[in-house]
Amino acid sequence: MKFIVILTDGMADEPDDMLGDMTPVMAAKTPVMDEICKKAATGLVHTVPSEFHPGSEIANMNILGYPPAKYFQGRGVIEAASLGIDIKSEDLVLRCNLVSLEDGILVNHSAGHISSPEAAELIAALNEKLGSERVKFYPGTSYRHILIIKGGNSDIMCTPPHDHPGKEALPLFPVANSAEAEDTAQLLCELMKRSVDVLKDHPVNVKRRSVGKKCADSIWPWSPGYKPDFPSFKDRFGVESGAVISAVDLIFGIGKLAGLEMVHVEGATGLHDTNYEGKAAAALDALKRHPFVFLHIEAMDEAGHEGDFLLKKRVIEDFDRRLLKPLYEGLQKMGEDYALLLLPDHPTPCRLRTHTRAAVPFMIMKKGLQADSIETFNEFSVKNGSLGEVKGEELLDLFFKL
Repeated sequence: MKFIVILTDGMADEPDDMLGDMTPVMAAKTPVMDEICKKAATGLVHTVPSEFHPGSEIANMNILGYPPAKYFQGRGVIEAASLGIDIKSEDLVLRCNLVSLEDGILVNHSAGHISSPEAAELIAALNEKLGSERVKFYPGTSYRHILIIKGGNSDIMCTPPHDHPGKEALPLFPVANSAEAEDTAQLLCELMKRSVDVLKDHPVNVKRRSVGKKCADSIWPWSPGYKPDFPSFKDRFGVESGAVISAVDLIFGIGKLAGLEMVHVEGATGLHDTNYEGKAAAALDALKRHPFVFLHIEAMDEAGHEGDFLLKKRVIEDFDRRLLKPLYEGLQKMGEDYALLLLPDHPTPCRLRTHTRAAVPFMIMKKGLQADSIETFNEFSVKNGSLGEVKGEELLDLFFKL
């Protein structure tokens, strides 16, 4: 049997007047998702343990069967793994955003979704001006990059920038939790302040400013940690091999640490303009090589962070029509039994423009598994689903063994 998990990042939301007191997924036309729902068993899953911040790194690790309390060492090291960066035991690794500031206000966590080539130029400039034997920047994708500090101390409080749009930046700067970490916190604050001068008049930002685009005004390091030790996916679940498909370094990093193949799709952006059809084709192709595929779609989460209800509704419809439809049709023609699990990793309510820890809907379609009475897939319908409420770290065990 083949197993595919379809992760619709941040798709869950809250009802809003703009959509007639419905959530985006309730308001969206999703005939394929609802057809699958009629053949599936449904429920709610708590993807984020109560002691953790509701980040995608926490939710996705938990969903993939790696409890964060045991395995999480920071988002930066996960993304560094996907980039193939050689991490030493003494390296403190942080995720490093390029962000937009206006009059000291954090206005955008993504520097206006800056392109990867533009960002690579800026990271090179940061290395030239701020890099040293101790400090090194590594380019990633779009606004998502890596900062490594040799001998750094991880006992610092860093704030995820996507959680605080519109807030004053300075009070959100890193703070040491102990005397031993004070040097590291001060270094990070200094790098953030100095990055403003490095980036201000860089040609990339001058050009973006001239056409009315948001600029990369500063770096924003967060989620510090050290190199983790993951058991392989095979050792964890007994599944011989698998693949992960995404546009996001974080997801690739979790997959790589678990020993899964990383499948990159041309034109996969993580935004509303992503290559949905290419991802569907890549998933079907990967299932020819592996018994397990984890397919991640980011566009809903980004729309939630932008606070754009109509965009979120649209990308849910695009996902249903352009990705789920050809994927579902391809699975039916595959000539082999398959199991399908579909869920968000966490809500990203447009009203809040950040993640919450509320339970999210999930559905499992699998040969021999009795479908329940739920006919539409959304945050409220599945509360009456036959699978009830489950813990995130137990979900894949349930998926494989049901």
